[in-house]
Amino acid sequence: MKTVNLTQHAATADQIAAGVFDLPPAARVKLQSFLTFENLPSEHEIRTRANEIAKLAAGAEGGAQAMIGGALWLMAPLAAALRDQRIKVVFAFSVRSNEEEAQADGSVRKVVVFRHAGFVPALP
Repeated sequence: MKTVNLTQHAATADQIAAGVFDLPPAARVKLQSFLTFENLPSEHEIRTRANEIAKLAAGAEGGAQAMIGGALWLMAPLAAALRDQRIKVVFAFSVRSNEEEAQADGSVRKVVVFRHAGFVPALP
């Protein structure tokens, strides 16, 4: 199933392989503006932005499912707005692994790598 990415971040290669797609550039700019809050939001502003994001998702070709993530206080209203548009809501699930990289000077650099491992449904 194709999944529209409604997060601040571009879809990773692993997510794309799993069917995630980013909105077209103009819609992505709108999405990012709706997800970015510079000031303490009112309940009205949260609900308004959630509805605007849901409209973007509803207009995305193949967006029967949406991947969301971000400010916790926005996720429940956003999930509700998406469900109103008959869009299934999921969160990305990642597996974290620690990897070591040998450096030219003989030292070892430890890196944490997150890999997409599937979707978790947003429960009502």
